[in-house]
Amino acid sequence: MRNGPNRLRWRLTLVICLVAVVSGAVLLVIMYSIAQGLDGDVRGFLPQKAPAPPPVPGQGPLARPDILGPVHEQSSLLTVPAVALAIMTALSLAFGWLIAGRLLRPVRTMAERLQHISERNVHERLAVTGPRDELKDLADTVDGLLGRLETSLDAHKRFVANAAHELRTPLTVEHALLEEPLIDPDADVEAFRANFQRLMKISAGRARLLESLLTLSSSEHDQPRDEPFDLAAIVTEALAERSGDLDRAGLRAVPSLEPARIYGDPLLVARLVVNLCDNAIHYNAPGGRVEVAVRALVGRVSFAIANTGPVVPPDQVDRLFEPFQRMQRTADDGHHGLGLSIVRAIATAHAATLKAHPRPGGGLVVEVTFPSFRT
Repeated sequence: MRNGPNRLRWRLTLVICLVAVVSGAVLLVIMYSIAQGLDGDVRGFLPQKAPAPPPVPGQGPLARPDILGPVHEQSSLLTVPAVALAIMTALSLAFGWLIAGRLLRPVRTMAERLQHISERNVHERLAVTGPRDELKDLADTVDGLLGRLETSLDAHKRFVANAAHELRTPLTVEHALLEEPLIDPDADVEAFRANFQRLMKISAGRARLLESLLTLSSSEHDQPRDEPFDLAAIVTEALAERSGDLDRAGLRAVPSLEPARIYGDPLLVARLVVNLCDNAIHYNAPGGRVEVAVRALVGRVSFAIANTGPVVPPDQVDRLFEPFQRMQRTADDGHHGLGLSIVRAIATAHAATLKAHPRPGGGLVVEVTFPSFRT
């Protein structure tokens, strides 16, 4: 017989039976002790019998005293309750089995429903009704877990579909570029060279896409390193590396940085800062500004970046942090819409809070708050 369906039921049955038997045995001992005490008290108050007279010569033998009377009384006092205790043990097993089955019936029902839930019908729920108790709390917890699992699976499906679309587009362009010189009889070396240059550019863009996908995956699933570093130093370095981009776009950086030490993975946090800086530069208006601030607060460190750019609808802010989402979805500018989703993944991995809201007049404000202690 395999360990499984009735193991817990047998345990509950034996526990119920053991409680009944122990309670009955204790009750038997108490009854016997009380009876013995009452018997001694009663005998103390009763008049003592006169000793039997000595035998008279010539008369028959005297009647034999009943010296086994108390023994028979004690035997009768124990025998009947012991038989009752044995009968109660058998009944306790039977009733314990029924009671345990009744108590475990909701658990069996939930287990059967969960066995039929898969990725095809993950939308189904246990939906246990009735008064709030431990079993209903367990069912509600499982329903919440199924809801989160459904959300995660839907996001995974969307991610795979968007990734396939993003990878299929450059493959189509590459095929067209390779096919063009073959079907053109007048194609010369310069035509091949031009197509090869475009192919190299597409290949570089696809490599960046794959790198972003790997970064996003590692940020969501891997445990980041935990070491102290200065966030303001990372922001200063990121702005210095992008001074040329700022000048070419006619933008002005407005930093307001103060030393702030946090714990985490400096490489991932640097990627978070770089992505936010690139996003603020790319989606900006000519002659605009990029405002960056690092503040050391009580128990936390705030990193905020804001830009002047196109108006962002408030209902579209959350969508921008999903993979492959951009304001100009059809723009072929080398951006794949993974920057802000990577920012969100890195912030989550570092137990940081991420907030974003549109800036009045255009642009976006993003604030990431890190804990300044070990999490």
